Amino acid sequence: MTTESTKSSSPIQVGQLEIRYLIDGSKTGGLGVFELTVPPGANVPPAHSHRDNEEFFYVVEGAISYSVDADARELKAGEWMSTPRGSVHGFRNGGTQTARALVVLTPDIGAQYFQDVAAVVNAGGPPDKARLVEVMTRYGLSLPGPAA
Repeated sequence: MTTESTKSSSPIQVGQLEIRYLIDGSKTGGLGVFELTVPPGANVPPAHSHRDNEEFFYVVEGAISYSVDADARELKAGEWMSTPRGSVHGFRNGGTQTARALVVLTPDIGAQYFQDVAAVVNAGGPPDKARLVEVMTRYGLSLPGPAA
């Protein structure tokens, strides 16, 4: 049995979102697990894709609208969706209750990705979109759009 890095010492606040890493598998190339807390109406990441990672999204509490490519669903507690590598996906909480989800990434991008995003988002004022795209690109994430 292999053991990955365990629970982070404190949650990572990215704007209104909270990420609490339970397993950080980024150093070993293993899977990662984190709890995501999404208040109602919170600003969320734009729809994006992962070049190198598959993602599993399981709602623990509340409801979250989740989409993968053309498939959009309202996920309630106990429901889930899976995102294959390269699929465009996004989420939002349009409800009135804070939602929590467990997210599994394999291989993991790691807590450091969210810390790097937090440094841009939490800097004050509107986030620097060019810096956010640079961070995303460094970790293999991309925004959908016309080919350049």
